[in-house]
Amino acid sequence: MDKQRLLIADDEEAILDLLKRGLSKDYEIVTASTGEECLEKFENEVFDAFLIDVVLPDLDGLKILTKIKKTQPELPVIIMTGHATIEMAVKAMKLGAYYFVKKPFSFEEITGILERAIENLKVTRKYKNLKKMTEESFRFSGIIGKNKKMREIFEILELVASTDVSVLIEGESGTGKELVAKAIHLNSKRKDQNFIPINCSALPETLLESELFGYRKGAFTGAVGSKKGLFEAADGGTLFLDEIGGTSLAFQSKLLRVLEDGYFLPLGSTNPIKVDVRIISATNKIIEEEVNKKSFREDLYYRLNVVKIKLPPLRERKDDIPLLIQHFLETYGRKHNKNVERISEEAMDILLDYPWPGNIRELENVIERAVILSGGKEILPNLLPDKILNPQASEVMPELIEYKSAKEIFERVYLTRLLKYTKGNVTEASKIAGMVRQNLYLKFKQYNIDPREFY
Repeated sequence: MDKQRLLIADDEEAILDLLKRGLSKDYEIVTASTGEECLEKFENEVFDAFLIDVVLPDLDGLKILTKIKKTQPELPVIIMTGHATIEMAVKAMKLGAYYFVKKPFSFEEITGILERAIENLKVTRKYKNLKKMTEESFRFSGIIGKNKKMREIFEILELVASTDVSVLIEGESGTGKELVAKAIHLNSKRKDQNFIPINCSALPETLLESELFGYRKGAFTGAVGSKKGLFEAADGGTLFLDEIGGTSLAFQSKLLRVLEDGYFLPLGSTNPIKVDVRIISATNKIIEEEVNKKSFREDLYYRLNVVKIKLPPLRERKDDIPLLIQHFLETYGRKHNKNVERISEEAMDILLDYPWPGNIRELENVIERAVILSGGKEILPNLLPDKILNPQASEVMPELIEYKSAKEIFERVYLTRLLKYTKGNVTEASKIAGMVRQNLYLKFKQYNIDPREFY
C-alpha cells in the first residue's frame, strides 16, 4: 500500500530534518523551506496533508493555507508556529486549518494529529466517490433521473447509441427530446462529427426543404448564390428532426426518398449528393394516431421508428424533481454567481404538488428565476411564481396544450386535492366526487396516486 504524501514547509532546516526522520516511516515526506517552493510543489505534485509554519521567509503560512483551501478544500493543513496567539489560532481555523499546533511539540502530538487528519480525508474522499457514483448512476450524458422509467430509457440509450438505427423520440414539449438526441449522438461512433438539429414545425414547407436539401444559384427568385443544406452539413454525423409530426405529406415523401436512397437533389440541381447521416426524429404527437388519420406516411413512420423512446412527462416522474432541482441550483448558482445551496421543505412540497404542464423546461425556468431573486442560501416559497403558489393557477392554463394533456392535468390535480381534503379516505372522496369507489381506484391507478400517502 502506498504511503500518504506529506508536504512540510518550514525555514528551519533542523525542524525539517527532525520531522522528516520521525515521520518518514509512515509517510512519504516532501519538504520546502520557502512559501514559493511550497506552492510550486503543491501545484505540480499530489499530497494528502500539509504541515506549514506560519512564518516563512517570503510568504505568510496563512496565505498558503488560503490558496490550498481555495483549490482543494478537502486537504488537511496543519499550521505550526513558535509564536502562537489566540487570535492567530482563531484566524487559522476560520481559514480552514485542520489543526493549529504550537512549537515545540512532541512526535506523539504530531503523529496523532496527522492520523486523525488522514482518516478524516479518507472518509471525505470515500463520501465524494460514493456521491459521484450515485450521481452517475442517475445520469446519462447530462440526462438526470432515478425514476424507473428513466432508468429503463438509460438502458435503451446505451444499446442504441452504438448502432446507426433511426430513433424516434416521443414526448410532450419540455421533456428533453433534444437532450436525449444529443446523448445518443455523443455516445455513438459519430460523436466527432456534426450534430445538427432543426425544428421542422417552425419553418414553412418550402423553407424547410431549402434548409435541409440546400439550393443552387438561381433555383428560385432571390437565390443569388448556392447554399449547402443541413443534410450535406450533417454528412458523417447526426441530423435531428424535431417535431417531425407537424410536417406535410409532400415533405414527408421527399424525406422518405432521401432515407431510402441515401442521396438527395438540392433545389435547382440535377446532380445528386450522396450522404451518410443518422436520423433521429422527435415529436410531441402520437404518430400512430397521425398515421391512422392519414396525415403521416406509414412507410416513413416505419423508417423513422426502428427504435422508439417515449419520454414520460415530469408529472409521471416526480421522484426526479429533487434531483433536477439540485442540478439546476448548482448550474444557475454558478451562472449567476449565487451561493444557493438548497430549497426549503415547504417550497419543495409545493413544487412536488404542481402538475408541470411545461415539464422539465418549466421547472428549469422556475429554479433559475428563484436563484436570481434569492438573497440567501435557501429557496423559500416566496421566490416561486404565483401560478405555482396558487393552486387555482393550474386550472387556467396560460399556454394552450393538447386537450388530452389538459384533461390529464385537471384530473390529476383534482384527485390529489380530493385526497388531501379527505386525508386519504376513499369512501368520503367517492361521495364528494360522485363516483363509485371502484372507478375512483381505477383513476388512482391510472395516475399512479396512492391514497395512503394522504393519511
